[in-house]
Amino acid sequence: MGVMIVAGTVALVVVLVQRAGRGSAAPLPPMTLDLPAGSRIVGIAGAEGRFAVLVQRPDGDRIVFLDAKTGRPMGEVIPGTSVPVR
Repeated sequence: MGVMIVAGTVALVVVLVQRAGRGSAAPLPPMTLDLPAGSRIVGIAGAEGRFAVLVQRPDGDRIVFLDAKTGRPMGEVIPGTSVPVR
């Protein structure tokens, strides 16, 4: 009886480790940004289904927001410009 309990516990641990190793995240779609020549990506951060990409461009820095599911741009922020407040 003791051997069966140990074998069952080991089997349960093996199954849990295998499932945890698979990862539940779906693969990201291919994403492209149409950036002018001389631009470079400085940083990327992700939160709540979006990516924020900090881009240095010849005409000034920008933060571009991308949808993580579709890879499409959702908007951008140009630091240093005024933003309307409601």
